[in-house]
Amino acid sequence: MKERPYHHLPDGTFRNPEGSPQRDASFNWSFKIFNEEKKKLNINIPQDHVINKKEILENLKKYKNKDYVAWIGHATFLIKLGNTTIITDPVFEKNMGPLIFGPKRYVDPAINLKEIPEVNLFLLTHNHYDHLSTRTIQRFPYKKAKVLAPLKLGKYFTRNGYSDVKEMDWYDEIKLNDLKITFVPAVHWSKRSLWDTNKTLWGNFLIEYKDKKILFACDTGYGNIYKELGEKYGPIDLTFINIGAYNFYPMAPRKDKSIYHANPEEALNIAQDLKSKKVIGMHWGTVVLSLEPIMEPSVRFKNATNMYGYHKDDAIIFKIGETRKLEDLLQ
Repeated sequence: MKERPYHHLPDGTFRNPEGSPQRDASFNWSFKIFNEEKKKLNINIPQDHVINKKEILENLKKYKNKDYVAWIGHATFLIKLGNTTIITDPVFEKNMGPLIFGPKRYVDPAINLKEIPEVNLFLLTHNHYDHLSTRTIQRFPYKKAKVLAPLKLGKYFTRNGYSDVKEMDWYDEIKLNDLKITFVPAVHWSKRSLWDTNKTLWGNFLIEYKDKKILFACDTGYGNIYKELGEKYGPIDLTFINIGAYNFYPMAPRKDKSIYHANPEEALNIAQDLKSKKVIGMHWGTVVLSLEPIMEPSVRFKNATNMYGYHKDDAIIFKIGETRKLEDLLQ
């Protein structure tokens, strides 16, 4: 009988890789405290944080025959590689939650769902509401796209008319056009209700294209697994990684520290472990999920580069709606 992998528990739930940090028992979540602290945040958006809609659409048209990356907001990107256009964790709603509930975004998606170019590949990293939106899945205009999702998440697509859905376990591989995609571990968790904690898997996608390796991270905290992934798959050419949603103090025992969401310094540490040449900071500047100042992540991300062997230009920050050619990002 095949031995059960470490991350598969006997009750059918999942856990993080061996040696990952554990949740501090003194973390005491409180909606009341969170909402009181949230009111203290300044939600003034610098004018240059978001690109004009007309320019966004013009750039997507201009680069349609190039390899490019475009940031729609939060963890939603369009990534065009050869004949494959990828969308990551698309959420096009005003709020990150069921129906009208959940945190409301303070920056709209860069473009509307109807305005996105044709997508061939839909990548879903995990089931949290700011990554898996059932309303976006229902309204998605390209349901013939291949969907790659973690174990036990395929149902969200198959019951909404998608015809090509593959659930993946850690280290599963698949080939599509001229891409090879491997689903690899992350340090995170899953939950959409009171009854389903860790009943579905989470993870990162490693995309190999021509002679390049691109890693798109699920939400993740820092863990020893990244040294292992760096040894197994590195060097990585470009890593997308979360740099926001890390401060839950005073509910958490430590300020600016979350085991499930890397802070900007930890994001660079993960990239260093992966032997990543360039790093794109994402999962910030869109919606209040935690209590750090809303524009702080990008500043800390840039300022910490030298500590982890990077130049400031290696830590890449997009404006919402910005499109850049892949060759320019990799220079």
